[in-house]
Amino acid sequence: MSGVGENQLISIVPDELKFLFELEKQSYCDLKVANKTDNYVAFKVKTTSPKKYFVRPNTGVIQPWDSCIIRVTLQAQREYPPDMQCKDKFLLQSTLVPPHTDVDDLPQDTFTKDSGKTLTECKLKVSYISSSTTTQRSSDSGATNVDANSSETISTVQRLKEERDAAVKQTQQLQHELEMVKKRRNNSGNGLSLKLAALVGLIGLIIGFILKLTLASSPT
Repeated sequence: MSGVGENQLISIVPDELKFLFELEKQSYCDLKVANKTDNYVAFKVKTTSPKKYFVRPNTGVIQPWDSCIIRVTLQAQREYPPDMQCKDKFLLQSTLVPPHTDVDDLPQDTFTKDSGKTLTECKLKVSYISSSTTTQRSSDSGATNVDANSSETISTVQRLKEERDAAVKQTQQLQHELEMVKKRRNNSGNGLSLKLAALVGLIGLIIGFILKLTLASSPT
């Protein structure tokens, strides 16, 4: 038997099963099991509380230097454990098998200790994470995001106001030039009429732009 998380044949990540615990809701944890040898390795997952957990696959064969994902699902529970402590444990057994062995071809005594085969075992602990802890972390993160969004909104409004003020000044300048043009229109002929029309159109576009900025910067 070897230590938690790894042995001579395989490595397991993570080395502890952690489940988000919420009443009447399932939760799952994925294990990555990697074959560290040049041989085919068979594995089997056992637990001290088989009715509480659903393991797929609970038995399999991993090719040399390959890996697989085991999903362990905690079934929906109707009550909280005392102090949110969990005493459940998992045991992952592994052993060498002949090349190209399929999981359906494994003998019934493959994981029997007295079968004469080298059998390695790895124990995994289980811990529960309270949903209230996760909610608190999300709230703290949400508050930070709100502050950042507020600062960004203030900056955007300030920029829009500056652009609006600049557009107003430009419009005032154009209006002044238009007044000057009107005073000299009798001496300008048809060319002046075209310029006047162009200025009027430009002023209309700028006024529309100002209205758009004003609506965008006004609070909703």
